[in-house]
Amino acid sequence: ILTRFLAFAPITHHQLKMAAMEAMVPLKGEGGGKLSRSGSHGSNANLALVGTGESDTLEYRIKAVEKEGINKGKKEISLWHDITLVHVDPATDRPTPYLNFVCEIPKFTRKKYEIATDEVGNAIKQDEKKGKLREFKKGDIFFNYGCLPRTWEDPTFIHPDAEGCRGDNDPLDVCEIGAKIVPTGDVRPVKILGVLCMIDEGEADWKVVVIDAEDKWAPFLNDINDVEKHLPGQLSAIREWFRTYKIPDGKPPNVFGLDEKFMDKSYALEIIKECNHAWKELITGEKERKMEHLDEGVKKLVRKLSKSNLVDLAAYDDDEAPSF
Repeated sequence: ILTRFLAFAPITHHQLKMAAMEAMVPLKGEGGGKLSRSGSHGSNANLALVGTGESDTLEYRIKAVEKEGINKGKKEISLWHDITLVHVDPATDRPTPYLNFVCEIPKFTRKKYEIATDEVGNAIKQDEKKGKLREFKKGDIFFNYGCLPRTWEDPTFIHPDAEGCRGDNDPLDVCEIGAKIVPTGDVRPVKILGVLCMIDEGEADWKVVVIDAEDKWAPFLNDINDVEKHLPGQLSAIREWFRTYKIPDGKPPNVFGLDEKFMDKSYALEIIKECNHAWKELITGEKERKMEHLDEGVKKLVRKLSKSNLVDLAAYDDDEAPSF
């Protein structure tokens, strides 16, 4: 039952509240509709990462496959769609108070790796522009950077705090501030601490701040104010990184909403909830059915995303959202 609920269930307000409180909640009954997806993964326990193609080429991809079982080494796992948003303890198969973080760019590196949202399987690739592989010209990034699976910043939605800007059409970005260097493609349980609203070339590009649940600082960091208390200067350094990292490319500094403030954990969880709901609308086709009134440019953004990993969808009733 737990596996079926975790497979396609969007994270609910109750679930996010429990994550904020860091308390375990017993699983409720199934109720009416349900969503199912075979092969969902609640942690990295049964995942292996393999590289295909020659490194440092446009063809190079990092893919996740199952480490054990009948599909060992064969079945490609989408790091966007097949990883549950809520982390599941592999020892007990029960949800934890943490969310899953997919690392794309390890700290102290500069190659601009990202999930290929428009490719079948959603492998990780190095971003390119005009046929050239992209790196941060500013230099190495100083935190682990990636995304939350099963989230999507909807390009048709304008958040009231986002300076009138639409979502950037990608999974929700994450800055993980722990000491460990997380490899590209690895999935880690993290504590949500807060969020920053960046405006990137007219698009809302939220940056969720987290810490690895197993980091030595994790017991001391429970909300955004704890970061400034125990790791003074960390947040301002993150903000300045995002403000200036495009300047070496000849672009102006990025700007921020909400008076450039890092919002707290409660606010961040609401952003995550919205983006998880948007992801659900995307993969069920509901978003495309609502796009008739939108301009063709926005429609093309949504339609190019790869949803072909998603199968076995059953009926779903928004009023009876599964919860833990």
